[in-house]
Amino acid sequence: MRVLHTADWHLGQHFLTGQERTTEQQAFLEWLLLTVKAEGIEVLVIAGDIFDTQTPSYTAQELYYTFLVKMQATGCRDIVVVGGNHDSPTMLNASRQLLRQLRIHVVGGVPADPAEQVLHLNGADGRPGLVVCAVPFLRDRDIRLAVAGETLDDRQIRIRQSIAGHYAALAECEAVMRQREQDVPVLATGHLYAAGGEAREGAERDVHIGGLGLIGAEHFPAAFDYVALGHLHRPQVVGGRAHIRYSGSPVPLSFTEADDKQQVLLLEFRGAGAPTITSLPVPVTRRLQRFHGTLEEVEADILAYDNSAFQLVAWADVLVRSDEAPAEVQRRVQAVLQLQKAQVLAPKGVRHQRATEVPDLADATVPLALLHELTVDEVFGRRVAGLPPERAAALTATFGELRQLLAESDPLAWGGTSD
Repeated sequence: MRVLHTADWHLGQHFLTGQERTTEQQAFLEWLLLTVKAEGIEVLVIAGDIFDTQTPSYTAQELYYTFLVKMQATGCRDIVVVGGNHDSPTMLNASRQLLRQLRIHVVGGVPADPAEQVLHLNGADGRPGLVVCAVPFLRDRDIRLAVAGETLDDRQIRIRQSIAGHYAALAECEAVMRQREQDVPVLATGHLYAAGGEAREGAERDVHIGGLGLIGAEHFPAAFDYVALGHLHRPQVVGGRAHIRYSGSPVPLSFTEADDKQQVLLLEFRGAGAPTITSLPVPVTRRLQRFHGTLEEVEADILAYDNSAFQLVAWADVLVRSDEAPAEVQRRVQAVLQLQKAQVLAPKGVRHQRATEVPDLADATVPLALLHELTVDEVFGRRVAGLPPERAAALTATFGELRQLLAESDPLAWGGTSD
């Protein structure tokens, strides 16, 4: 059985000040169609965050449904789609009955009947070829009930046990155990932050309490031959266990991901047991480039930049550390950007930081930002940054729960961004 693992498409994302990613995302989907056909993929697994918001635009939905229709001509027999924390379970599930007729299995949220998360997929010979425990993003209502007076540590332990228990129950169900006895491999999905995974600053972390990793590699049952994870945008292995992986986002979604290696993962199962895993690099159509340094360094780097390897004009994050007057910094940098306008655009404009305000010029991990460039989570994180860690974690947990309840009760009232 040949399976492809991907996640975190974030269709419909608007980059920073409003630039659409449609061209880049469409290029990825066209490449994915060709790859599925060329590699003889039998099952495609999408591990959450198909969309960037719970109310995706018409364009984003069109990308999604057009791709699913075109997949019918690739020879791929089954597609498994699970919801992520950015996805609306209701929106994803609205078309599940229709899509099931095309062998597209959608699990937008945890169903009332847990058995609906266990998918039995046949091989080319019509015999059982793969069991998928299709676990979406687990919301608080799926895994626990609030307990008055519990401490932060108690809450963390409760959530960890609940998540681990959810996976254990699926691994131990009769249908899964019976297939394993017949040498049928078992794949599980997940959309969460696993302990030991490298998360980016911001919303990638803020899924559960305090941004802590609540479940580790040891919490996934041994019955799972592979665990296909989504949520962290950097491709990585969890806890040193090669069969538990984040595929990463196929399109870089922020400047912090500029140097990541975009990929999808090809899995080859030969009966039960860990599959052979091959990384398939995804072509990048637009470079996200950072130009940070002194005024002279930034000018030289912009003039020397060569974008010929990419189809689309590069988007640049420009940060100048200089004691020159802001107007002079802007004038000089805009002049070199104008010379390179066919190759480089700066969506955020030119950010200026006085050199005397930065004790360590090598430390640019927390750049200055405008309010509209920040997510709601990032704004809240900055507001509690000066509090004692336990207090900040408790407030962040409460804030996350309120956000989730609001989004679920009225998705149209919650855009998920600071503007």
